[in-house]
Amino acid sequence: MDKVELLLKELTEAAGAPGYEAPVREVIRQYLQPLGALSQDKIGSLICHQTGAAPSPRVMLSAHMDEIAFMVKYISPDGFIRFHLLGGWFDQVLLAQRVVIKTRKGDVTGVIGVKPPHLLSAEEAGKVIHSKDMYVDIGATSQAEVEEAGVRIGDPILPRADFVPLVSGKTYLAKAFDDRVGVAVMITALQTLVNQAHPNSIYAAATVMEEVGNCGAATCAEAIDPDVAIVLECDLAGDVPGVTPEEYPTRLGQGPTIFFYDGMLIPNLKLRDLLVDTAGEIGVPLQISGAHPADNDGSYIHLHRTGVPTVVLGVAARHIHSHSAILHRKDFDRAVSLLVAVLLRLDETRVAGLTI
Repeated sequence: MDKVELLLKELTEAAGAPGYEAPVREVIRQYLQPLGALSQDKIGSLICHQTGAAPSPRVMLSAHMDEIAFMVKYISPDGFIRFHLLGGWFDQVLLAQRVVIKTRKGDVTGVIGVKPPHLLSAEEAGKVIHSKDMYVDIGATSQAEVEEAGVRIGDPILPRADFVPLVSGKTYLAKAFDDRVGVAVMITALQTLVNQAHPNSIYAAATVMEEVGNCGAATCAEAIDPDVAIVLECDLAGDVPGVTPEEYPTRLGQGPTIFFYDGMLIPNLKLRDLLVDTAGEIGVPLQISGAHPADNDGSYIHLHRTGVPTVVLGVAARHIHSHSAILHRKDFDRAVSLLVAVLLRLDETRVAGLTI
């Protein structure tokens, strides 16, 4: 594995349920430590301040470290575990998937189950099964056995999935690309710039609890008080059966994406155009993302105080918000190149002009 693959492997295989980000935060901390001055807010987000040639503008990069997950909510007398969803799961991707419960005694492996299909009536078999009817089975036969294993109400539950380079060598399969890929783009850009002059002061925030309300984005914006912000996200890839280019035009291997609209954010138009123009100047293909239905860190950052010019730069992946997603290495590398080029252009005069 090269250093990018190793970075992606370490980030995606680390546990980081919303509100339980400590394991992945420590991985991120190790990578950010040599790249700038580190601080941590009171809900767990990390901020790396990399000084440049000037103290302003204050450029905020944001990528969330949490992943969609579950939480133990009930243990039945016969040893089955009911769970809350942490983030936006599609119920149909859950059944028969392996999971890991992070307990005070260590990891406990289980599988998501439901009533056996052999015992379903014809009417039941024709219906979508919802997460409220599912359970985690750790192979126990009693509540006491589950509790003896260390499982308690409130414990986080994560997908059990490793990082795998796929057959082409250009694509990767892993959990949590949403948004560990954004974190990896941010880290790699800071590594590129650590010994290179940039005309601003960069504050790179690895935020918590994006999947349950963009919580870390709000607190980090307060801590940083940015003049401009670039959010680094995992975007949807529309190149799968059943999705037309009109519905969602992004494709693996065709370059990073830029959001023109999402659930709570229309980007600053001049900043958006700066990314588009810079991509053309440096020869990076840039995909225009479809109307993304969900919000992200930018939704809260752009509303900080009297407003922050904000844009969202993405790396598309197939099958996000499931146990395993797929992304393309070229898209990652090009996202880093574009981000670095834009950061080198964000001087005080240009940033001041974004809101004129």
